[in-house]
Amino acid sequence: MTTEAKPTSRERLLDAAAILTYRDGVGIGVEALCQAAGVSKRSMYQLFGSKDELLAASLKERAAAFVAGLLPAAGDGRSPRERILHVFAQLESQAGEPGFHGCRYLAVQIELKDQRHPASRVARRIKGRLKAFFHAEAEQGGVSDPDLLARQLILVFDGASARAGIGVDNLKGLVRPTVVALLDAAGLR
Repeated sequence: MTTEAKPTSRERLLDAAAILTYRDGVGIGVEALCQAAGVSKRSMYQLFGSKDELLAASLKERAAAFVAGLLPAAGDGRSPRERILHVFAQLESQAGEPGFHGCRYLAVQIELKDQRHPASRVARRIKGRLKAFFHAEAEQGGVSDPDLLARQLILVFDGASARAGIGVDNLKGLVRPTVVALLDAAGLR
């Protein structure tokens, strides 16, 4: 007979922080985080030192799932163009799911405004990985200015994610033609 291990206080706090800050924003109070996790404030401060550190750890914890949910597998045989379009197809799919509030990493940076905040630094690194993916695919596809295309694609990604996240736009039929126009203009093969 196998029994599942009960989540630790640390794991419950990380999950509560991920869920509540995505739904309600980073201004969520320590009391609400601890209550949702079933953990005392004292335990939270012993485990993380501060709410800021808990937020940063929660973002790090979710990074692999964020990347895996967007990026195609390495060496999947698709062209750079198809690999970039895959990311936007994933975004469109995620945006259609109930409870979608946009990109959690963008939201954290916007809400915090302080680029030195531990959670903001984590969010910037994760978003940097997405930009680096776009840059690498643009280079692979023979684009003359891969940095410009990567920046343009991040702009579309963040804008589409934000607009869908606040419920003012449906991404179906909007994002793909926009990205295709950028890829065509850049000469991406």
